[in-house]
Amino acid sequence: MISKLNLENILFLDIETVPEVQDFNELDIAKKELWELKSKYQRKDEFTAEEFYPSSGIWAEFGKIICISVGYFTFKNDIRTFRVTSFYAEETKLLKDFKNLLISHFSQAKHLLCAHNGKEFDFPYIARRMIINGIELPYKLNLFGKKPWEVPHLDTLELWKFGDYKNYTSLKLLTNVLGIPSPKDDIDGSDVYRVYYEENDIARIIDYCEKDTIAVAQILLRLRGEELLHDNEIIQV
Repeated sequence: MISKLNLENILFLDIETVPEVQDFNELDIAKKELWELKSKYQRKDEFTAEEFYPSSGIWAEFGKIICISVGYFTFKNDIRTFRVTSFYAEETKLLKDFKNLLISHFSQAKHLLCAHNGKEFDFPYIARRMIINGIELPYKLNLFGKKPWEVPHLDTLELWKFGDYKNYTSLKLLTNVLGIPSPKDDIDGSDVYRVYYEENDIARIIDYCEKDTIAVAQILLRLRGEELLHDNEIIQV
């Protein structure tokens, strides 16, 4: 049961992604053709492959990670804090920095990774981009040969489903119904491409990513029946 989990053993995270290049025409011929095939059913006949390209960041084969935000609880002298930090740099570097965090602080069997829709998006996306960038997978992301109960991942979307696999609930909707401050008070996922490539405002994206990470932690607290984090308990490092 999630109420028995030690919060200090959980690393909460969220990632932000964009297309690997800004413009469709920067792709080579082979990649353009592959994108047309990959996006065919999603875009249908409403958009050309070029018009639909700004959406390509959701696929690890055509996108890249520009920010990973993480958060973790600490309890000292009955004082609860939630520390949040972000990795943002050239993709290979931020992936290596994130991997180093996992190895140095969250490598034990008791440690878990937690994200919203993490099992379908964040965790496999990070793993795929590590492989593409020639980075050996850390234990927490290497699922080869693991049985389902051995996978060290928590997913707040999965927890909210309560076994209903037809249901998808966005982070924005779930925070709303649970009375959690919305992390989407400035931008949302559809704005990240524009803010990154056109406005060059990585600080705004980092802030958005960290708010999502905090929201994931808040959801887990609500699912455990515990008091939500107050602003003075959240420390950005």
